[in-house]
Amino acid sequence: MRIIHQDAKRGIIELLPETLDDLWHLSHLIEPGDLISSKTTRRMQDTSGERLRSDRGIKKTFFMGIRVENINFHKYTGKLRAKGIIEKGPEDLVSFGSHHTIDLKLSNSVRIEKERWSRWHQKRIKEAIDASKIPRALVVVIEDDVADMGILRQYGVEYYGPIIGGVTGKRVVQKNRQQVINKFYDEIASTINNFEGIEGIIIAGPGFGKNDFHHFISEKYPYLAKISRLENTGAGGRTGIYEVLQKGILEEMATEGRIAHEIRMMARVLEEIGKTSNKVVYGKKETKIAAEAGAIENLLIIDELLRERDVEKIMDMTENLGGSVMVLSSEHDGGKQLSALGGLAALLRYALN
Repeated sequence: MRIIHQDAKRGIIELLPETLDDLWHLSHLIEPGDLISSKTTRRMQDTSGERLRSDRGIKKTFFMGIRVENINFHKYTGKLRAKGIIEKGPEDLVSFGSHHTIDLKLSNSVRIEKERWSRWHQKRIKEAIDASKIPRALVVVIEDDVADMGILRQYGVEYYGPIIGGVTGKRVVQKNRQQVINKFYDEIASTINNFEGIEGIIIAGPGFGKNDFHHFISEKYPYLAKISRLENTGAGGRTGIYEVLQKGILEEMATEGRIAHEIRMMARVLEEIGKTSNKVVYGKKETKIAAEAGAIENLLIIDELLRERDVEKIMDMTENLGGSVMVLSSEHDGGKQLSALGGLAALLRYALN
């Protein structure tokens, strides 16, 4: 993410999203009521009356501004769409007051105008800019002849696979077995090479498959082996990927570890709840009481609640009284667990009566 232009007096910030993570950040920065402007493309038809049936019109690209009514981020397609009423644009090309959807795209700046930029908005922009400097991590979990992968993004884990090797089938003759294994490992390495910007790889699993694969890439793909490390897990598949995140290995590799940290913090909350501890609260009402008492040490909040003013007050109160605030993505398992608790939870310095 990059800041292209900023006008504090008019409440305008123009941002340039450079990664899929940046689009996710924008989906939480842009709110209903904001005025956003970005490039959009429309197919304009000939209105002279002489248009041929086969004439599909001419595509024209121009800047358009809409007053946002809703915004949707589709992580699987990488699309961020804002829908609202047109307020800005060329008079001969747009119909002011009508509805339009703008597709916000990578490397295409968007100008956001708000009545009020909160410090939480500013903090999210800073996080997005800082995160662009952090290398991304890939977790590869191998169990027997099955490999699963997960790229750690800021909003959660993006899963790929499974890749099936077909090594254990009855049709695999012993003399051809190594050829089948090599083909399986080649497919895993080829998939890894398709990802851009990976600077850290954790090869994990419950058996010896991970060791064999690491040995294979050490000989054939040494550049991958150079940025890899091995880790034992008790299970394969997505369970194994989740286990890697819980161990905090990603922070040790100096890669993106925010999600892993969030998952561990949520595990602490669930552990305290499981012990029927009185040093944990959850839900908006109970968390607000704890914040007002200055008892919160760690506040966890789901990103979907950031637009609510009463929640923002709880966040401000917590930080002003020395507590820390962590915003969890609703896209990963830790965030889903927090959502089930009402979207707010807090670990306390001391027990409340």
